[in-house]
Amino acid sequence: EKGIDKSVLVEAVLSAVLSAARKRMGPMENLQARLDDGSGAITLFSPKTVVLEDDIIDDSIEISLEEAEMITPTADLGDTVDVIHELEDYGRIAAQTAKQVIIQKVREAERETIYNEFIDRQGELVNGVVARVEREGNLVVDLGRTEALLPRREQSFRETFKRNDRIRAYIIEVKKSSSGPQVILSRTHPGFLMRLFEMEVPEIYEDIVEIKEAARDASGRAKIAVMSNDKDVDPVGACVGIKGMRVQSVVQELRGEKIDIIPWTEDQVQFVRNALSPAKVARVYMNEDEKTMQVVVPNDQLSLAIGKRGQNVRLAAKLTHWKIDIMSEDEADADFERLEALRRAELAFSLPKRLADSEATEAETAAEENGSTAALADMPEGLDEDAAEAADEDVNASANADMPEAISEDGVDAAVSEAEAVVSTFDETLLDGDDPERSDESQT
Repeated sequence: EKGIDKSVLVEAVLSAVLSAARKRMGPMENLQARLDDGSGAITLFSPKTVVLEDDIIDDSIEISLEEAEMITPTADLGDTVDVIHELEDYGRIAAQTAKQVIIQKVREAERETIYNEFIDRQGELVNGVVARVEREGNLVVDLGRTEALLPRREQSFRETFKRNDRIRAYIIEVKKSSSGPQVILSRTHPGFLMRLFEMEVPEIYEDIVEIKEAARDASGRAKIAVMSNDKDVDPVGACVGIKGMRVQSVVQELRGEKIDIIPWTEDQVQFVRNALSPAKVARVYMNEDEKTMQVVVPNDQLSLAIGKRGQNVRLAAKLTHWKIDIMSEDEADADFERLEALRRAELAFSLPKRLADSEATEAETAAEENGSTAALADMPEGLDEDAAEAADEDVNASANADMPEAISEDGVDAAVSEAEAVVSTFDETLLDGDDPERSDESQT
């Protein structure tokens, strides 16, 4: 009835007999029990080693040769002989002990069997009946073999259940506890949605259509990405069904949850575009290192792309596993203009200085070459240290004389003034706008 193996039950009975015997006979380390499969008779015995009577040290594990020959005529020194104990007149207390041990062993075996059965069913759908509703809102569901727990956090806010209601749920966890195996159910897990589509769409069950990703939001909306392994089968159409019958069956089970079915593609940019549907996407800028995408949508599509309280973009991010930043075309153009102006300002600051540095470097090189050539030409043989220092000073003087005005302080000041004029003009252009927050950004 409980699906317990026969060997487990035999072990439970033998353990019960040993417990009852120890209650009556006292503790015996070598006490054993044996069951005859043919007759069903239980034998209680103690194995003892045959020794000479004078050599007996512990009579609980040793027996004299004379006594052993009475049990087994062929016994010899060193052999092991089983001394049989009678299973009679054990009394009510010993019988009660045996009964408790059998019940305990059977219950443990049943729990282990249930755990092994459900641990392999994680990720599956199960049907049950609500046995009771706890004060915290948790549901205890009767699955036939055992009871499962559906926590309040794994229930949708749109649905309520009462006792004896039939319920379908998704197994998310099976764990052991002191009271037996505990099966945890869910009705908000994305896997629940995927299993429902698998039941309603034969193409998914046959692996013609595959659900690649699924995402659900607590506010009552979901997205699934599907692909087809057969070029002649439309994955979205297969999931929707004729007149939407297939998807409507899933929606009814989920108490009216809105479901977006989108085609999956390996092109991540196109996948993000599909995930943001029904909103239209104008441009996408991808940063693969940071796993982010900046999505630009038409001005009239911004609220649709974001969704109610950010629902649409949040689901798209869960579905694609990319961080998505959405902005309108006007915001994108303003950002582009701001970045372009900052780039021009930076160029205005750095260009004169780079030119001056370049010209100065060339002048120093030329002066050093000229000075060195002149000094070497005039250098006599056997030049002493004082003469060498004098020649070095002549080289430095020649280099300073040939240095252009481009690196003078006046030249640098003129370049800085020109760059500040460019930035000032850019700031006045932006400050003419009506957005005070953007004006602050521009000033920064």
